Amino acid sequence: MEPTEDYSFPPASFKPLLTEISGLLRSTSSTLAVAETTTGGLVSAALLSVSGASKFFVGGATVYTTKSRRIWAGWTDENLVNYKGPTPQLVTELAVNVREQMDATYCIGESGATGPTVPGPPFVHVAGQTCIAIVSREGFATRVVNTGVAEREKNIRKSLLGKN
Repeated sequence: MEPTEDYSFPPASFKPLLTEISGLLRSTSSTLAVAETTTGGLVSAALLSVSGASKFFVGGATVYTTKSRRIWAGWTDENLVNYKGPTPQLVTELAVNVREQMDATYCIGESGATGPTVPGPPFVHVAGQTCIAIVSREGFATRVVNTGVAEREKNIRKSLLGKN
């Protein structure tokens, strides 16, 4: 018999982290928004799987296209002209804009390239690379995750996990 994959959502391994995030946000009366691209709404969905998410989750924007980035993340003509691909700075700016629009305490931002193919120059996309930012009024933190694979579905799952 072939092993079966577990397609439960969110994965069981997420639940302790989601419980911790929910508890921290509730205990400080903080709110959270999400600006995501390559995870396609899965970060928001994972957060919404927590009972009582409405106490801290104020909304999420899937800003996968330049049109959605203009409308939901405050992109300008200058952003479009200067766009070269996902970077920690770009993800931080997406998260800052969505946090401000949603008037949230924090915003998680994510953008990357899931593969299997990526555009060539002048874009700097690396299949399997995702940039993540968490922003607040006080500052931000970023992380770059490289999976080392060019398989779209695997990269989306790994981007969601924030793991190399």
